[in-house]
Amino acid sequence: MALKTKRDEFSLIPKIVNGGIAGIIGVTCVFPIDLVKTRLQNQQVGPNGQQLYTSMIDCFRKTFKSEGFFGMYRGSAVNILLITPEKAIKLAANDFFRHHLATEAGRLPLKREMIAGGGAGFCQIIITTPMELLKIQLQDAGRVVTQKTNSKVMGRISATTIALDLIKSRGIIGLYKGTGATMLRDVNFSIVYFPMFARLNALGPRKNDGSGEAVFWSSFLAGCAAGSTAAFAVNPIDVVKTRLQLLTKGVGEVSYTGILDAFQQIYHREGIKAFFKGAGCRMIVIAPLFGIAQTVYYFGIAEWLLGLKKVVV
Repeated sequence: MALKTKRDEFSLIPKIVNGGIAGIIGVTCVFPIDLVKTRLQNQQVGPNGQQLYTSMIDCFRKTFKSEGFFGMYRGSAVNILLITPEKAIKLAANDFFRHHLATEAGRLPLKREMIAGGGAGFCQIIITTPMELLKIQLQDAGRVVTQKTNSKVMGRISATTIALDLIKSRGIIGLYKGTGATMLRDVNFSIVYFPMFARLNALGPRKNDGSGEAVFWSSFLAGCAAGSTAAFAVNPIDVVKTRLQLLTKGVGEVSYTGILDAFQQIYHREGIKAFFKGAGCRMIVIAPLFGIAQTVYYFGIAEWLLGLKKVVV
């Protein structure tokens, strides 16, 4: 990513629009793998070592067989709806912080890059927490029903119903169950992701139009590499967050009182490997998701639509 030299140039609206468009495209492409990731992470080992899913492929095959193509997109509506503001906040906030943390010479030391990334991750949790909470219930419903009843038939469930029930029983705060774990995951993810993306993207070849921007495939690969690395690094926190946010447990599955309790119980009951459940899926999801998101974001579609000059930061 080219370093900016004009600190007075920063247009927030196009960045928000670009972030939203990028998020929708990315999520639509990788959502089925994200569903598999959620089910693998929520699955707890039974007293006799039994598990509903033995691997990522096994989970994908069983889910597709029992719930069909559209079952693989269970929970995608709420995710696509909220991913627009979520990705817009994340990407735009990072650029905003980078813009204001840069030196007068337009440079950004690594420490400031990490602060900018962490700030972006913190800003997004206002949207991410309820989005993840609702998505997880919908994604994992098929696993819970199968485990409890050994049936492929599942009653109708929607994000609206879940949200209204939570608001009625716990108020608006009910939608923010797992906020601490979500913040822990997203802040750390962004601290790793954004500086790594910026440095990898800066290594790639530039366009010939004099803009100083990286070529298409460079931004894509940088997003994939940085995304998969950051995803693996925070996967233990993601496992804890996913389990804390699950409202309906399967037969014999334990509940947790908080982040520390979840870490302790998961480690004692399932071992260190449990913290890397779904890590492969998450890396496969995040790599193209952020590769696509960064590429679309840097295409500057909003600037083109609004007739504005694109500013690279």
